[in-house]
Amino acid sequence: MTKKSCLSALLILFFLWIMSFPLINFGQERSIRPRYGGVFRLKSFTTSFKMQLDPAHPDSSIFISEQIFDGLVRLDKDLNPVPSLAEYWKISSDSTKYTFYLRKGVRFHNGDELTAEDVKFSLERLIDRETGSPYYQFFLPRVVGAQEFREGRAAEVEGFKAIDKYTFEIDWIEPYVSALYLMSMHFCKILPRERVKGREKRFFERPFGTGPFAYDSLMMAPVGDVVGIRLKRNESYFGGRAYLGAIEFSPHFTLEHFLNGEIDSIPVVSDKLLSPDFQVFQDGSLHPIYLGMSCHIPPLDRQVVRKAIAYALDKRDLARDTFDLRYVRDVSNNYIPPRLPRFFPREDAEGVNPLKAKQLLQEAGFSEGNEFPTLSFLIDLPKTDLKFKIYRALRKQLDPLGIRLKLNYYNSLEEIKRYDGPYLIFLGRVMNFPDPEDIIRPLFFSKSVFNVFGYNNPELDELLHKAEVESSWTKRINFFHQIEQILIRDVPCLPLFSHQNRVAMQPYVRGVEVPPLGFYYLDARKIWLDK
Repeated sequence: MTKKSCLSALLILFFLWIMSFPLINFGQERSIRPRYGGVFRLKSFTTSFKMQLDPAHPDSSIFISEQIFDGLVRLDKDLNPVPSLAEYWKISSDSTKYTFYLRKGVRFHNGDELTAEDVKFSLERLIDRETGSPYYQFFLPRVVGAQEFREGRAAEVEGFKAIDKYTFEIDWIEPYVSALYLMSMHFCKILPRERVKGREKRFFERPFGTGPFAYDSLMMAPVGDVVGIRLKRNESYFGGRAYLGAIEFSPHFTLEHFLNGEIDSIPVVSDKLLSPDFQVFQDGSLHPIYLGMSCHIPPLDRQVVRKAIAYALDKRDLARDTFDLRYVRDVSNNYIPPRLPRFFPREDAEGVNPLKAKQLLQEAGFSEGNEFPTLSFLIDLPKTDLKFKIYRALRKQLDPLGIRLKLNYYNSLEEIKRYDGPYLIFLGRVMNFPDPEDIIRPLFFSKSVFNVFGYNNPELDELLHKAEVESSWTKRINFFHQIEQILIRDVPCLPLFSHQNRVAMQPYVRGVEVPPLGFYYLDARKIWLDK
């Protein structure tokens, strides 16, 4: 081969090598560039579908509310409040006035433009008795004029002001440090005033908001039962349109549907889902589980009796005996989750001590001649094998003390409050915002509608009030540490576990960011299907 022909051959090889780069890059771009379209089908954690689409109702699905509606602010992946319908806000020097400046041109799914009057109406609706929302308590003691409005002595809430078309103001009675967190909560969604007022029931049959997805239709079984909901993409969403074309959400999807590739996401209900063929995600630890006690009903109104039950229970054995693939349950001794900043895992200094438990019960006057009364064990409907397993595990540990349990299921908080006999209650708290206030106020404040323990401690109430108006973060956290010490002393309930859901997804599901507050807050805008 001549020198010239060798050079020609080398040039040809070099040219072919160079030409291969666009092909390689093209393949890589296809694998990482999000695609638009597709239907994301996911099975919910529940076993039945509740046809409740009003975000102000406690039975509404947080996941669905997060897709259809927006609030003034939202939380980012690091749990910081960031703009949503409010483009920005200003806080007065004394922290009692928050002024929100709305994005202009934001439209509801029906085409109506969002205004400050919609914001005012939506927040007043939470306080209105006729709405029947339990979330009024977050505003009632804090917003100027909220009490007068709820009692019917005023036609509107004085502290909710539509300054102009795009400016909304909240006047707080005192400085409120967690105000922006509150505004991000799932029930503080903004509704179209003119479409909702006076026709709530009809509106929530086919609701619309400003969110990234809009109501499309209900999913029906062949026999005519509602089994889920279908949402479609909001093509003109102010935050940029979502990648997914639609979402189908149902508790009636099955393991077979997932294994056959018919759905995309399912709770880990089988060890088949732990295969390397699937993605498995685990959400955050801001979902504490407690065993509550009826502190207002004898004999659980006595601290010594509650202490005895605390000594008797082995949480690790409970976690083992109630194992379920769907969840990770880390034993906890904290009333306030240690996942929150400046809170740390607490060791149980005294530990499990059945002999001490028996001794305390004897000191309280309970013996063979004076038997301990049967306790109702309350757990929420629907009935499941796991819930019966929890009851059976508790009964096994309490029987040796002579404490008998009777299993009862409940539908609502009102049912619990009608009980006149002593009870234990298995209760989880899904945190709505990352602040200790969201544990202490709902569960332990004496006047909270969610306080099903009947617990009342004026010292705790006073410390909570101080924490809520304290502007110094260090002092504020110190107040909550003092509150936790009170709870450790009083034992109105027993912290059991941090509850973390596990979810399997198909390998082609991309853009999943696990929310620190749990999968209920999954941001479906970022998800795309790489099929």
